[in-house]
Amino acid sequence: MKSFVAKTIRDLPPSGIRKFFDVAAVMEDVVSLGVGEPDFVTPRHICDKAILSLEQGHTMYTSNSGLLELREEISRYMSKYGLSYDPETQVLVTVGASEDIDISLRAIIEPGDEVIIVEPCFVAYKPCVIMAGGVPVTIETRAENEFRVTAEEIKVHLTEKTKAVLLSYPCNPTGAILTMDELVPIADVLRDRDIVVISDEIYSELTYGDAPHVSIASLPGMADKTIVINGFSKSFAMTGWRLGFACGPVELIAAMRKIHQYVLMCAPTIAQYAGIEALRNGEPDVLFMKGEYDTRRRFLLDEFNKMGIDCFEARGAFYLFPSIAKFGLSSDDFCTRLLNEQRLAVVPGTAFGAPGEGHVRISYAYSVEDIKAALERLRLFIDSL
Repeated sequence: MKSFVAKTIRDLPPSGIRKFFDVAAVMEDVVSLGVGEPDFVTPRHICDKAILSLEQGHTMYTSNSGLLELREEISRYMSKYGLSYDPETQVLVTVGASEDIDISLRAIIEPGDEVIIVEPCFVAYKPCVIMAGGVPVTIETRAENEFRVTAEEIKVHLTEKTKAVLLSYPCNPTGAILTMDELVPIADVLRDRDIVVISDEIYSELTYGDAPHVSIASLPGMADKTIVINGFSKSFAMTGWRLGFACGPVELIAAMRKIHQYVLMCAPTIAQYAGIEALRNGEPDVLFMKGEYDTRRRFLLDEFNKMGIDCFEARGAFYLFPSIAKFGLSSDDFCTRLLNEQRLAVVPGTAFGAPGEGHVRISYAYSVEDIKAALERLRLFIDSL
């Protein structure tokens, strides 16, 4: 039946993350720092609200856009980033932020349109552009610049075919952020061009140090051309609830809603009730988890320094992207040998694009005990090289 598979899909490579962890899943005694999922369970009060919604019989479809009560809470929540959205026309509740990436691209892309993507990046960006009929145009960032894209780099890659620029800060896999000073010149380049900005801000709550998260949509003239993607998975430890949202211009959200209503109908109803509770009363949980992640981040950076592993100080998300180039192995070989010889699973940097070569992604969304066990195995492996 291979001839029946569409060429576009047939030619897509499998996820570099899933391909690697399918191997790890069948091995015994594996310690993993590879998956970007909080080790915290969803806070109890959020679960209780979801249970209550079931007990009250809220098991039907919601509006395609999501519960208005939830959209109102999302609108209120986004105001903390200096953004104002009409909950009835500018907010769409989705099945995770991953759906937003897909349908935002499908809503705007015509065959042959170019989408600028900053690499290393989340593994779904390029495939989603391709499946929408677009052409991914990549900008390679490097550790020397802390994996931050510049306005000049974006400007150089703009063509008459450019339809969108996809930004993701704080960044998966690098943990890089963009400050206000770095976003302003990017906004200056894009503001007066017929280009949509898709800003994936799923890690907006997880920034460390003195620089708070800044959304490019909050800068003058940018809200009218920016789709902001966010969700509950990372900040609220709600990965399995599959709840995300998109905010943006009325016309673009309407187009995304049209795709959403045909292919998914609505996000899970009980997850939406849980989301209302998360936004109303979940800030203390977020701050607690953020503090724990920051402790783990600083601990890992210190241990890498002791082991002689070069790693820039990532200030967002819950990933570090250390360099392993000095050990003379490709990223894939390093991770394969580390898994086979020490039963430690991390992700090759190349899973996130060509500039990830010479790096591995390590998640610190794991317990301190797991991190310590992983570091001991990593130390043994490095000593053997």
